[in-house]
Amino acid sequence: MAHSTRTASLTIDGKTYELPIHSPTAGPDVIDITKLYAQAGVFTHDPGFTSTSACDSQITFIDGDKGELMHRGYPIDQLAEKSHYLEVCYLLLYGELPSAAELEKFETTITRHTMIHEQMHNFFRGFRRDAHPMATMVGVVGAMSAFYHDSTDINDAHQREIASHRLIAKMPTIAAMAY
Repeated sequence: MAHSTRTASLTIDGKTYELPIHSPTAGPDVIDITKLYAQAGVFTHDPGFTSTSACDSQITFIDGDKGELMHRGYPIDQLAEKSHYLEVCYLLLYGELPSAAELEKFETTITRHTMIHEQMHNFFRGFRRDAHPMATMVGVVGAMSAFYHDSTDINDAHQREIASHRLIAKMPTIAAMAY
């Protein structure tokens, strides 16, 4: 979200608090109440979560009332209709849809990471046969860091990219095995 010099004033018991206003790439401006409790000793109340920005995201925009879900500026229905799994993965990782050459290189990279380690099969055997596939998948994905500990430094951009490629490559197989 772009930071601005605009502020909103909130007065409580005669004392005024200045709250920054930020402008997102899409959607309405937001009032930043991060320091409201620390400064004024009060919380906000929005039980329906209808006037609250949940996070600062450069990837996704959601407006439930309008039925909008966008990834990197593209409506989800357009992506579902006109793009395939790896194109959307590329978009989410790198911020734009790939050119033909970029997609070919990305597909080759992902294909090199599709095989799952033989010992990961043991995790699947450890779940009851009637376990929910999502619970099984979550467990197995969580276990991946034990097999690929060479790419767990989240502060290293290259390691994050390798971990992303592995997850993208292995997820269809893991999902199928969990199901």
